Amino acid sequence: SGEIFNVNSEFLAATVAGSIGASKIIYFNVHGTSFQHKTTGKPVQNLRVSDAKNLLAHYKTRIHPKGFALVDLDGDSPQQSETLRTPGSMETLIKVGYSMVALEKGVKRAHILAPENGALVQELYTRDGCGTLISRDLYEGIRRADVNDVSGIYDLIDPLVRMGTLVERPKSQLEKDIRSYYVYTRDGLIVATGQLKRYEGGFAEIGCMVVSKDYRRGGRGDAMLGYLERLSLQCGAKKVFVLSTQTMEWFVERGFREVPVESLPPSRQALYNKKRKSKIYMKEIDGDRDLDAAELWWSNK
Repeated sequence: SGEIFNVNSEFLAATVAGSIGASKIIYFNVHGTSFQHKTTGKPVQNLRVSDAKNLLAHYKTRIHPKGFALVDLDGDSPQQSETLRTPGSMETLIKVGYSMVALEKGVKRAHILAPENGALVQELYTRDGCGTLISRDLYEGIRRADVNDVSGIYDLIDPLVRMGTLVERPKSQLEKDIRSYYVYTRDGLIVATGQLKRYEGGFAEIGCMVVSKDYRRGGRGDAMLGYLERLSLQCGAKKVFVLSTQTMEWFVERGFREVPVESLPPSRQALYNKKRKSKIYMKEIDGDRDLDAAELWWSNK
């Protein structure tokens, strides 16, 4: 027809990546601008979808359905307007916007990198990377439990208690410890649960990990484990352990290894039930990128 079309390459890439079911999309940021933590000044290597949405909303930046970026340069805050008028800052926010388009279309992760020698290899093949990773919220539906969840948790774990797999937890005990439990819900139904206890010395224990037999496919157990591991890391606990009298192959496949009782923190050693003879498996988490790599593995299963 001879008609000329102006197609935005970033928007096109996001759309195509979603259409072909890509796991990753990578954008290069011409100005090399990155995010820094406001308090610590350290580079921000990871953003969740919710974080990215809040960031775009804060700076009144969005991507039009036709593919072009809309930025409000006349916001209420002079500081925000000044930030947006910096070419590198505006470009970075727009790249975040296109990353969100890709994630909303089904891509699992978006990377924003500076155009430097070796940046792509470093981002993809080193633990810390060199850019900003934005990932979909694979933990949607997981939340901290409250007293209204006691009956649901009890009903979920009771069959395993009767089998002797789990230690008995009366409803009164569940209610007392409810703030240490987390639940995975679907349409109001609790389909998985887990407990997180924090100890001295950078240790945390994950216990009572149960997934309903009707929902054991689809990575819900991995999602619950990953969520609790991230919580542990956020509270400064890099050593996570689990105890069980049953086979622990599932945890071994996810990086846990068997350790002696002496490896537990002193306060947990004092509570260890020698008669039950539970095996102890521990995992040391180096950082968010370790968990990101694990997520990429199980979310693609």
